[in-house]
Amino acid sequence: MATDTAKISQLKSAVANLNQISESEKTGFVNLVSRYLSGEAQQVEWSKIQTPTDEVVVPYDTLAPTPEDPEETKKLLDKLVVLKLNGGLGTTMGCTGPKSVIEVRNGLTFLDLIVIQIENLNKKYGCSVPLLLMNSFNTHDDTQKIVEKYSNSNIEIHTFNQSQYPRLVVDDFVPLPSKGHTDKDGWYPPGHGDVFPSLKNSGKLDALLSKGKEYVFVANSDNLGAVVDLKILNHLIRNKNEYCMEVTPKTLADVKGGTLISYEGKVQLLEIAQVPDQHVNEFKSIEKFKIFNTNNLWVNLKAIKRLVEADALEMEIIPNPKEVDGVKVLQLETAAGAAIKFFDHAIGINVPRSRFLPVKATSDLLLVQSDLYTLVDGFVIRNPARTIPANPSIDLGPEYKKVANFLSRFKSIPSIIELDSLKVAGDVWFGAGITLKGKVSIVAKSGVKLEIPDGAILQNKEINGPEDL
Repeated sequence: MATDTAKISQLKSAVANLNQISESEKTGFVNLVSRYLSGEAQQVEWSKIQTPTDEVVVPYDTLAPTPEDPEETKKLLDKLVVLKLNGGLGTTMGCTGPKSVIEVRNGLTFLDLIVIQIENLNKKYGCSVPLLLMNSFNTHDDTQKIVEKYSNSNIEIHTFNQSQYPRLVVDDFVPLPSKGHTDKDGWYPPGHGDVFPSLKNSGKLDALLSKGKEYVFVANSDNLGAVVDLKILNHLIRNKNEYCMEVTPKTLADVKGGTLISYEGKVQLLEIAQVPDQHVNEFKSIEKFKIFNTNNLWVNLKAIKRLVEADALEMEIIPNPKEVDGVKVLQLETAAGAAIKFFDHAIGINVPRSRFLPVKATSDLLLVQSDLYTLVDGFVIRNPARTIPANPSIDLGPEYKKVANFLSRFKSIPSIIELDSLKVAGDVWFGAGITLKGKVSIVAKSGVKLEIPDGAILQNKEINGPEDL
C-alpha cells in the first residue's frame, strides 16, 4: 500500500502546481486517481444479477397520457432543462471542430435541429425551456462562436465546460503537463459522468434551481432521436423518480451497449467492461439482456446537488489507455449512466427505437439524409412507407469515412426504403436518383473506377465492375 500512498502524495504536489485548472478540478482528479489505485471491485457477481421487472424498467406504452390542458403542459415544461453533451469532436468523420456542427439534413446541423425543436416547444406552450451545452476544452471556443447565430432565437442557451484533467504518465504516475506537455495533448475531458460535478462547479445548477427548474434531460448531441418527451417528464414528476434512463430493445448491432440490471435490490447499469470474461458472450446475446442504454437520461436537479455535495457519486472508473508522442498515458473516465444506482426511485423506461438515432459515422449520415426520414419542425421522422422496423445495415468502405469524401461521391442520396443491406468498397461513385432494394453489394476491383449511372435501380445485386451493371 505504501507505494500507492507515495504515488498519491507525489501526484498531489504535482497537481497543485498545474495553474491551468481550478481547485475543484484538481480535487476531483486526485480523488478519481485515488479511487482507481484503491482497486475498487469493478466486476459484478454474476449470480446476483436479476432481470429488472416492469416496475424498474417501465414499458413506454404503459405511461399515462400527457395532460390535455396546454396550461398543465406548460407547467411541466417550465420545470425542464435540456442539456446536450457537446464535448466531442467530429474527428472520426474527418471534421475539425465540434461534431454538433456537422450538417445532417437540408443544410441544418445537429445544433440547428436541437434549437428549432426547443424553439417550437417554447412557442407552442409559451414556456421557457433553456438549452445547456456541456462543452469540453476541445469544443468550447468553436461553440461560443457558433451559438452567437442563435442570439435572436426564442431560447436561452447556456454553455459550460466539463472538467479538464491531466493525462497520467503510466510509468511514474506523474501528470503529463508536469513534464512539459502543457498543450491540449496533455489534457483530457473525463467522460460524460463528469456532467454532474461540472453542472455544480460551473454555478449553472444553483442558477437553474433558483429559477424553479426541477429536471434536466441529458442526451448526446449526435442522437437525433433524443427529443423532449412529455409523457416521460410527466411520469417522473408524478412518481418522484430522481433518475430515469431510457433503454430500448437491443438488436445485433447494439451488443456492446450497457444494459440495466437489478443488483442487490438496486437498479444498476452493467457495462461490458464489468463483465467477467467467461460471461461476455452471454452479455452480448439478446436473449438474456434484451435492452441497452441510449444515454438519454432524465435527472432531478435537487438530487444532483445533494449527491455532488456529499461526494456520493462514485461511478465505475473506465481506464482509457492512450499514447502521446510515444509516451503511454492513462485517462480515467466515468459515464453518466453509471450514476443511476445512487439516486432514489431510479427507473428505466423502455422506449421505442425511434428515440435512439445516433450519427456516429457516415453510414448513419446516409440513413438520415435518405428518404427513410423526413424533417418536420426540426424533428427527424421515419418514413411510414418503410414497413420493416429495423433500418438497413450500411457498410461503407474507407473511401467514404470522411464527410467531405462521402458527400462528393453521391450526386444525391439513393432511395433506400426497400433496402436490407448495402456494402460499398473501392472507388465507387453514385449518380442521381438511384434506388437500392434488398441486398446490394458494390465492391469495385482495385484500380477500377465504378460509376453507378443516374436513375439506376439495383435490387439484390452484387457489382464488381461496369459489366455487372
